Amino acid sequence: MQNFEYHNPTRIVFGQGAIARVNDLVPATARVLVLYGGTSAKKNGTLDEVKAALGAREIREFGGIEPNPTFETLMEAVAVVRREKLDFLLAVGGGSVIDGTKFVAAAVHFEGDPWTILETHGANVTGALPFGSVLTLPATGSEMNNGAVVTRRATQAKLAFRHVSVFPQFSVLDPTKTYTLPPRQIANGVVDAFTHIVEQYLTYPVNGFAQDRFAEGLLQTLIEIGPKALAHPHDYAIRSNLMWVATLALNGLIGAGVPQDWATHMVGHELTARYDIDHARTLAIVLPSMLQVRRDSKRAKLLQYAERVWQITSGDDDARIDEAIARTRAFFESLDVTTRLADYNVGADAIDGLVAQLEAHGMTQLGEHNDVTLDVSRRVLEASL
Repeated sequence: MQNFEYHNPTRIVFGQGAIARVNDLVPATARVLVLYGGTSAKKNGTLDEVKAALGAREIREFGGIEPNPTFETLMEAVAVVRREKLDFLLAVGGGSVIDGTKFVAAAVHFEGDPWTILETHGANVTGALPFGSVLTLPATGSEMNNGAVVTRRATQAKLAFRHVSVFPQFSVLDPTKTYTLPPRQIANGVVDAFTHIVEQYLTYPVNGFAQDRFAEGLLQTLIEIGPKALAHPHDYAIRSNLMWVATLALNGLIGAGVPQDWATHMVGHELTARYDIDHARTLAIVLPSMLQVRRDSKRAKLLQYAERVWQITSGDDDARIDEAIARTRAFFESLDVTTRLADYNVGADAIDGLVAQLEAHGMTQLGEHNDVTLDVSRRVLEASL
């Protein structure tokens, strides 16, 4: 196992009716900006619950954060915080709203061009406003980590940053808030969480026995409950497990002390930035091809994945790897998440532009061995057609 340091200060308040706890979690004297996405938080009553829990505190609202939050929109929120002299942020929504709130928190008192927070991947952040979140969409794990991804609309750049100061102080998780989500968003959440786990698990062995078993258990849980979450939207047991698995998938626990990949995400980000494909659906497109193209360097863990997650034990090594990758693709497809670029009207003529974007954003040595060059990324994209 590799050396590691693990720290996660986010308090999780989980369960039905948990939104009322916001009153205990936000400082009584806080001047709060509530950030959210579209109209669903208003229509389903979640925003009203949050405001009721905040009581007599001074509150401002900022809506319209996109499914892939843009720098331009978030800077409008920064301007509101500065103008109104607000001192606490509360994200109400899914990972995109929480990611956007992290950027706003870091940008409010940042000296210089806030876009450099993304360009330096958070290296120049010196602090952030305190914030919490009320999660309504299980997918990204942003509610319990210190990472965020932001897109600059003007340049189609989609970049990530991390900093210890942007862990949420708390996150409230009420599974009943997922009941009214469209099936597409639930399916996306399952795929997103699944791929987060794979990016930390399917690398190479370092004797991280506990991490491997944690990851395999989470993957098996998603395989079991993913279709049920779509078929039975009001099943509390299924939705609560989905919500908690998605959080555990990216709160740092399973990635501590083991190598991590993230090449699938970096390539997927370019598809989202350029063609506005849902983040999770770009992962479903890229991951099977990424595993196929890089099967030699991932051989040992692919065989472990085949046996422990999919119970594939017959056939030679190559046949078992092929079947494990095929079952991964079939799982995504079973959730009505298509896995080919052609499904999104993206053809071979798009690959040069996507590779150029990767190069422009410095994504030239990706993966756990830093060996996913532009040529490898090109081969992955070609295999995804």
